Amino acid sequence: MPTRCRARDLGIAPGNLLPGPLNAITDVPGVRVGQVTVREGDRVRTGVTAILTHDGNIFQEKAPAGLAVLNGFGKLAGSTQVLELGEIETPILLTNTLAVGRAIEAINRWTLSRPGNERVTSVNAVVGETNDSRLNDIRAGFPTVEQMVTAIETAAPGPVAEGSVGAGTGTVAFGVKGGIGTSSRKLPGKQGGYMIGVLVQSNYGGDLRIDGQLFKDLQRPEADTDGSIMIIVATDAPLSDRNLRRLAERAFAGLARTGSALSNGSGDYALAFSTVGAVRRTAERRAEASSVLDLPNDRMSPLFQAVIEATEEAILNSLFMAETTSGFDAGRQAPSRVEALSLHQFRR
Repeated sequence: MPTRCRARDLGIAPGNLLPGPLNAITDVPGVRVGQVTVREGDRVRTGVTAILTHDGNIFQEKAPAGLAVLNGFGKLAGSTQVLELGEIETPILLTNTLAVGRAIEAINRWTLSRPGNERVTSVNAVVGETNDSRLNDIRAGFPTVEQMVTAIETAAPGPVAEGSVGAGTGTVAFGVKGGIGTSSRKLPGKQGGYMIGVLVQSNYGGDLRIDGQLFKDLQRPEADTDGSIMIIVATDAPLSDRNLRRLAERAFAGLARTGSALSNGSGDYALAFSTVGAVRRTAERRAEASSVLDLPNDRMSPLFQAVIEATEEAILNSLFMAETTSGFDAGRQAPSRVEALSLHQFRR
């Protein structure tokens, strides 16, 4: 058996709904993910993860979106326009706290270069972050703008790398190595057959629970409660931005199931979008009143269940797939090492 594996490979499968074929956010048609992992010398352990809402011109065909904030100790660029207009017009980048400005520049550069955007003069870049300074020399200027553009340009459908990769390269959760994780759920046909996909960047604390059971084997010198998480939710259900906000809010139930402390120093953000063409904000639909497909409120509950289950499993995958990492603690100005979650007892 490989050293690291996903939660479901060890029989840990939260909830009742079945995952999609990849058990990943890319099970939602049109979603693409790209990642660049940056490891430089003994000090730099960081990266970037890009999520593209569909394979067309994202700026010209804006995806409806909803944002939920549980604790706002973070820097989610572009959030006010998402709240105001209920749409996303760029790739979503996840990275480290001090790289948000460079990520905005990367999104601007890429968006302005797309065919059809020659007259664009304003871009609302969406960038999420967590602070990876316990393992990364966060002041060193990585990832670069160029590395972030590469993550966007190489984004693809298919399997998504998890653990200590991309924006999760230097993250820590529950005192062990955190990272990137993903999962999906497919509703039964009688409930619409819609797909929900979730991708997380885990970097927070609390008392870890795995499928409802308190995990007591963590060897931590002190309580580990602060930190942040970014939760990205995709669906092919035809939802309004209002119901996408409601969907994003339910992702926090999945976060809570893992034992999150939801502390004062945490940034807990969930961003949900729909990929289906029937609800995209095309130029024609933005020009005048138009009819848009919209799933009613009474059909939302199965989607709520799906996003809770997928969020919980995505977080577990981020921990199960992460590897022990040595780096540099920028706050203490000293070398550091964070162990991966031990999977020994699950194999046993």
